[in-house]
Amino acid sequence: MSSSPALNYRRASYLKSSPNLTHCPDDSGAEVAFAGRSNAGKSSAINRLTENKKLAKTSKTPGRTQLLNFFVLDDSGRQRLVDLPGYGFAKVPLAVKNEWQRNLEAYLQKRQSLRGMVLMMDIRHPLTEFDQQMVRWATKSTMPMHILLTKSDKLKRGPATATLLAVRKSLAEFGDLISVQLFSAPNGDGLPELRSKLDEWLDSNNMVDMVYIDDNGDEISSEPENPA
Repeated sequence: MSSSPALNYRRASYLKSSPNLTHCPDDSGAEVAFAGRSNAGKSSAINRLTENKKLAKTSKTPGRTQLLNFFVLDDSGRQRLVDLPGYGFAKVPLAVKNEWQRNLEAYLQKRQSLRGMVLMMDIRHPLTEFDQQMVRWATKSTMPMHILLTKSDKLKRGPATATLLAVRKSLAEFGDLISVQLFSAPNGDGLPELRSKLDEWLDSNNMVDMVYIDDNGDEISSEPENPA
């Protein structure tokens, strides 16, 4: 089966924000989630990918970081990017943080259209406790993960490459399930590699569609209408 044409990420536009799995868009098509600590450069990476500096907004307001933000790549809405809540600096009660964690874990484990996760790590501080927790969630669900070692421009080429090799070595046990690359939002280093990975995951030939069953147990092509 042939691959679909490369996607035009410049067409990305905001779809909706959801507090939990129940309020997410229809679980069909294909989507890729972006995760990372609050200071890992997640928004910068998404905005560089889409060449839209205003797409993924940053905010000092903790309420905004609770939401899963969905962006569509075309008019059909069947190929999506998802900006997951950032963690690390939100000054909120522990009970609220635990609720965020439960909602995030439910999304990662139950979302059928989720094809992979892009995890951002500051190259100067990789594999934090949060990063390792995300790795555990992904590997538990056998979900592909692509790691961006962001802010690679902050290091010289030698140390940056050494960190890349060290992170790859520490995750070698997971084989092809996890891939790692260098990335810099300011100068675009690593952008073609990231787009290639997303093209692979969001390939329209491999999309997931919801299956609806009628009262007789037969599969139908669309969601049944609610009775009047």
